Amino acid sequence: MQFELASNYQPKGDQAQAIAKLTKSLEAGNKHQTLLGVTGSGKTFTAANVIRNLGRPTLVISHNKTLAAQLYSEFRQFFPANAVEYFVSYFDYYQPEAYIPRSDTYIEKDSSINEEIERLRLSTTSSLLSRRDLVVVASVSCIYGLASPEDYLNMLLTVKRGQQTSREAVLAKLVDMLYERNDIAFGRGRFRVRGDVVEVHPANLDDEALRIEFFGDEIDSLKSFDPLTGHTHDVLTTFTLFEKHGKLLEAQRLKMRTEYDLEMIQEMGFCSGIENYSRHLSGRPPGSRPYTLLDFFPKDYLLIVDESHASIPQIGGMYEGDRSRKSVLVDYGFRLPSAMDNRPLNFEEFIGMTNRIMYVSATPAEFELRNSIVGNHAYFPKRDRIGQQEAEPFAVAGEPVNGAGLRVSRIDLPVEKFDVTTPGASLVVEQIIRPTGLLDPRITLRPLKNQIDETLELCRRRVELKERVLITTLTKRTAEDLADYLRDVGLKVRYLHSDIDTIERVEILRALRAAEFDILVGINLLREGLDLPEVSLVCILDADKEGYLRSQTSLIQTAGRAARHLNGEVVLFADTVTQSMQKLISITEHRRRRQIDYNTKHNITPTSVQRAVQESLHTILKGRELEESVVREAGGDFSVTEVLRELEQEMEVASANLEFERAALLRDQIMELKSGTGISKIEPRRKPVKYSKGRGKKGAFR
Repeated sequence: MQFELASNYQPKGDQAQAIAKLTKSLEAGNKHQTLLGVTGSGKTFTAANVIRNLGRPTLVISHNKTLAAQLYSEFRQFFPANAVEYFVSYFDYYQPEAYIPRSDTYIEKDSSINEEIERLRLSTTSSLLSRRDLVVVASVSCIYGLASPEDYLNMLLTVKRGQQTSREAVLAKLVDMLYERNDIAFGRGRFRVRGDVVEVHPANLDDEALRIEFFGDEIDSLKSFDPLTGHTHDVLTTFTLFEKHGKLLEAQRLKMRTEYDLEMIQEMGFCSGIENYSRHLSGRPPGSRPYTLLDFFPKDYLLIVDESHASIPQIGGMYEGDRSRKSVLVDYGFRLPSAMDNRPLNFEEFIGMTNRIMYVSATPAEFELRNSIVGNHAYFPKRDRIGQQEAEPFAVAGEPVNGAGLRVSRIDLPVEKFDVTTPGASLVVEQIIRPTGLLDPRITLRPLKNQIDETLELCRRRVELKERVLITTLTKRTAEDLADYLRDVGLKVRYLHSDIDTIERVEILRALRAAEFDILVGINLLREGLDLPEVSLVCILDADKEGYLRSQTSLIQTAGRAARHLNGEVVLFADTVTQSMQKLISITEHRRRRQIDYNTKHNITPTSVQRAVQESLHTILKGRELEESVVREAGGDFSVTEVLRELEQEMEVASANLEFERAALLRDQIMELKSGTGISKIEPRRKPVKYSKGRGKKGAFR
């Protein structure tokens, strides 16, 4: 199946030339190419067009979960008829095992898993094994260990209409795949049996289950249906069920003492930290790389590295950080040396598993620019080691990059003259004209004295105009105090920081766009990729404190948050103009001149970006949002299906927590609601029946 791009827009500005040049380069077989696109120029739309043109399975890597969630939502809108998957770490909380020799302190591993994100990860691996029209949006967790595709394929169950197999063989295979039989609480990862009918709720689906009808030892019918109402969705000819737990090693983990862990594994089947034994359990040789999500992709897949200036160092840094922590554990006897093989990919392994790479950034680093040349089928590291901070080039189209002779392709260079065959030719494509005609935001300098009071006054003016404001500080303490101060004077303000979990960060950004509050204060999270068209003002406090948070890249990226508004302005509070500030000012002036010339030539009047608030990640994870207080307000419009789904889930939780009075009350509400709407009442509770692994071997599944 081909990619079907659904959009009301056609490429505008310089998007068309960027799409054509990148497609030309990728089709010519070049490994590295870079899209240098300013904030708000539609880089995601350009990437979507390139994906559509190439027609290959695509992995999009983002350096943090918030941006990954935003990209996931955008690509779902661009490709509604194709598979778009979300693959990030499923830990809501993760404290890795560590040892501090100086204080003789051992820190045991602790974690909390998000079951909904685990389901999305399972859905990703399932889609990769069954289709090619696929876009996977992932964080760097995609370079961490996963079960091998071969092991995963061995835990599949494919059923076909007319297939010769017994009901008992299918049930035994489901048990082998860790599905549970439960005829009452039918949910994900469970199945129920009614005579010759077997109903299975796949582990990777929320609102769809499978009904298998047998006639003797033959599958007579396959249907997908709503697991709550029982209404048939579709009649199928074939269906593939995947293992309940997405990773073979999930049921196994390693220890503080090897003997204790081995005993736990023998008696219980798992132990804390069993992933450190992954090399032994999977039969890999010493020093070999782990299986990762990349192994599930076909060899011709396309890799898009979003915000590559941040993602590339992070990919390399994961291996270095993991090795540093585990080497201490091994040296001091807390882990076997084989624990070192439970690791993420190193950078050389990562590059070796890629085929075509497209880097996307408004501020590409030296690594991307120097590697994006014709004939480069490996990579040129430009640091002592991958993961280390590198030089920040000042890239301007048509001019040499740091005197290296490489030049960014100007937007006025015709596609037919874009050289994709001469060895050494640059494959860096520029995209600085926004489809809306918007210019880069104005840069204003103000002294440090009274910066808080001036920020307050600037915020008041923007709030009166119903516009939003971002404020960046250097420390958490300053951000917290500033947020409290602004709140005390009557402004609606929130604070975004690293302690807030992934989904809540997305909800805070959605709330800002929806005008639930007007001002967002942060430190280093208000940078790359955040799509906030309502933001017209960015205040950067202590802008002359040169360092990571006030580097050239940080300043350009933070300033870009105001680039989607007609009244976009960036205020730098500083007493001196640093080198990074000067580069921001220079590149902004250069781009504004180019943008003004283009608008004048094509009679374009700039307009602010108009975009609906994107779908909540909560909504994506749960399927559909439940209506509020529908039982108490039964006279209003609501979805009975959703209400019943909510009540039944609450009843199951109450029962599991031994809150039987609450469970009985919820049961009565469910029965009353079903009775009033004509739906049959809940069946009496029957004792669940489970099949042992050995059951059904006589009629082995074929």
